[in-house]
Amino acid sequence: MDGSVGAPRRGIQSVETGLRVLAALAGCGGAVTLSTLAGRAGLSASQTHRYLSSLMAAGMAKQEPGTGLYDLDAGAIRLGLAALARLDVFARADTAFAGFAQNTGRTCLLAVWGDAGATVVRWFPGNPPVITSLAIGSVLPLLRSATGRVFLAFGDRAATDAQAEREARRDRASLPASAQALRDAVWAAGSATIDSTLIPGLRAVAAPVFDLQGRLSLVATALATPAFDPSGDPAATAALHAACAEVTAAIGGLDPRRPEASARQASAEADRPPRRRAGARRSSPRS
Repeated sequence: MDGSVGAPRRGIQSVETGLRVLAALAGCGGAVTLSTLAGRAGLSASQTHRYLSSLMAAGMAKQEPGTGLYDLDAGAIRLGLAALARLDVFARADTAFAGFAQNTGRTCLLAVWGDAGATVVRWFPGNPPVITSLAIGSVLPLLRSATGRVFLAFGDRAATDAQAEREARRDRASLPASAQALRDAVWAAGSATIDSTLIPGLRAVAAPVFDLQGRLSLVATALATPAFDPSGDPAATAALHAACAEVTAAIGGLDPRRPEASARQASAEADRPPRRRAGARRSSPRS
């Protein structure tokens, strides 16, 4: 056996194909027919059925007795939960956004939603570094910061509405005319930008990282002072979006704006056969 670094590893093709069927079943979003699963896996129905038989014997897949549809079983769910338990979003994020700061020169911060609001939990200095009063532990305003605006658009609605109301009571004159219009604009763009709105001379762009359920996990924000030519902002914004997408994918996350996020349930429902009338003859469940 060639153990050299970088040498291609030889695997067992039948295992790889079985895992392909399992991955296709996981991606269906619900119980499906054999023909639908075969199409997603790129196999014939007979091939798919043989692999399903093995997966069911291992407790990874099941066939619903009432409909004959196939779905994940408890073994696959336990496997997925075990994998999720080993994921650390910050371990992935630290690598991605430290690389972003190094490659772009832009200072980057990460924030999560805490009891007081959008709270800075990571800081990656750029070159030249941004000298500011912001630091780890700082709480950023919801409506006047790029970070806060991403929480407004993608975070928990009840929590952000309450925070927006508190900020409005304190300083209504300096806030946007419509929080809902701001929320809609950031949702559509997938990011928020400000220029000197929070701190004079400081430009910022913020973008979201999502978890497995399409919920906001954290917000990454890139900062720039007048030392950075604004003509480089579009490239830095694109790099920030790419880093956020990389971390989202690494933790199995899903952007709630993507069509598949809303289409998964619809796809699963479409695969379900119509409800049979009582006493009607059942057809074969494996077609």
